Amino acid sequence: MKLAILSDTHGLLRPEVTEHLKTADAILHGGDINRQSIVDELRQYAPLYIVRGNNDKDWAEAIPHDLTVTLGGVTFFMVHNRKEVPADLETLFDAPDGLCPDAKIEVEAPDLETVKRGRKDQGPSHIGPHVLDICQKADLVFLGLHGMDGEDGRIQAALDLLGVPYTGAGHLASAVAMDKAVSKQILDACGIPTPKWRLLSYGLDEAEPLAQTLPMPCVIKTIGGGSSLGVYLPEDRTELKRALEEVLRYGAKVLAEERIYGRELTVAVLGDRWLPAVETVPAGKEFDYVAKYQAGAAVETCPADVPPAVMQAAGELALRTHRALGLEVYSRTDMILDKDGNLWVLEANSLPGMTPNSFVPKEAAAVGMSYNQLCEEIVRLSCDVKRRG
Repeated sequence: MKLAILSDTHGLLRPEVTEHLKTADAILHGGDINRQSIVDELRQYAPLYIVRGNNDKDWAEAIPHDLTVTLGGVTFFMVHNRKEVPADLETLFDAPDGLCPDAKIEVEAPDLETVKRGRKDQGPSHIGPHVLDICQKADLVFLGLHGMDGEDGRIQAALDLLGVPYTGAGHLASAVAMDKAVSKQILDACGIPTPKWRLLSYGLDEAEPLAQTLPMPCVIKTIGGGSSLGVYLPEDRTELKRALEEVLRYGAKVLAEERIYGRELTVAVLGDRWLPAVETVPAGKEFDYVAKYQAGAAVETCPADVPPAVMQAAGELALRTHRALGLEVYSRTDMILDKDGNLWVLEANSLPGMTPNSFVPKEAAAVGMSYNQLCEEIVRLSCDVKRRG
């Protein structure tokens, strides 16, 4: 076998490098690849493997691998990007890292179509091979998913049909909270203050006239997005036209919302209580995908530096929102505190982020709850939820 070994991806596109890649049977990469475009480029030439090294034989045998090479007494395991699931699924519960040894959030948002194309089975299913089989063997599934399929109630509905317990809200409340138009209607009906909004349905050729008539300043959102993907804050009508065109990539229905300027607060609900609000000030102009998941991309103050009365009002508003939308166990409500001291609910998240850079762990820490204790409390509360049988 002819192996092309790369220690990093610097200079990857140089002709003298790509000529070698074209003749390789496999590519072994020894560094981190943090751009999907590089992964796609490498896969054009040959199957791509990640190289890991360790002298510990026990550790080595615990990791699924495709090829093994010993060089200078060090055993290298070439772990393919599309790992095989072991025949005995029970072993996954004891593995130190399951099938995700490199789980991390990249700087760029994931390209879901590329992920699908990278699957071995090339099937149309949104759920990977054996995922539900593994879930059925669990006492409880801890959901750490976001956005489409993860937060919109579909995976919750699948688990409900299988009778598998899981963390967080049920399928219906998850779907309601995820759909910004539906949740806005409920907020309005319950008297919960939220910016004025309008549901749009239009074609690409209608973006120009629409951009000339919508009230400004405004926010343009896809109705079912997450992690700040599909959210635009146009400063003028030229940017508004561009936003109206680009947002159609996420779906045919679009939300135009009045933009309210003020301090950005987010408040978590855990069980039947609210946690201290966090104030977020992005390092850049917007609190986008990068600011949400990369350390140092935003300044977050927890508890927020607001008067006790404002903190109380924000907490009670988050709890009202949580209950109005039928959420369970935990949630996170994003809101704006305007210059007049009024609070405006932007949206509620039925499965808040749980990375070290996420809001809920920080709010829990502010009341003396460690990350492990927070996870245990979410599990305990979820076990008490009576799902529809």
